[in-house]
Amino acid sequence: MITNNQFRVDYPEFAGTTVYTNSQLTYYFNLAYQLLNASRWGQTLDVGAELFVAHHITMEARSMAESANGGMPGQDPGLVASKSVDKVSVSFDTGAIAEKDGGHWNQTLYGRRFLRLVRMFGAGPIQLGMGYQPPNTGLAWSGPAVYPGFTTLG
Repeated sequence: MITNNQFRVDYPEFAGTTVYTNSQLTYYFNLAYQLLNASRWGQTLDVGAELFVAHHITMEARSMAESANGGMPGQDPGLVASKSVDKVSVSFDTGAIAEKDGGHWNQTLYGRRFLRLVRMFGAGPIQLGMGYQPPNTGLAWSGPAVYPGFTTLG
C-alpha cells in the first residue's frame, strides 16, 4: 500500500502540501484501495492507486483554484480544443489523446493513463467462485460422475 510520502516521491509534481494535503491524499488512497480489484490489478495495484489519486487530486486542485478566483468549484470545462488571446490563437487535436468513452478520466493525463490500464486489466476472462467438486469424490475431481443411466455424448 502506497503512503503519502511515497506518492510524493513517485510523483514529485504533487510535493506541495498546501495544495495537495495529506488528508486529501489519504482520502483518495482509501477510496482507490476500496474500489480497485486487487486480484485484477495484481502487482500493479499500487500503480493504479497512484494514478487514481493523481487524477482526482488534480481535479480537486482545479476546483480549488476556480473557487479561489471567485468561480464556481466543480464545474468541468472539458478538454480545451482552442484558445484565443487578442490576435493569437492555438488549437489542439484533443481527439488524438482522449480515450474513447473515457468521461472524466480524459480530464487529466493521469486519468487517461489510469483508464488505459483499467481497460487492459479488464480484458480477458476471469473466474468467479470456487468451481465445482462433485460430492463424495475426495480432494481431487476425477472426472464426471458415472451413475446408472448416465451416458456421455459422443
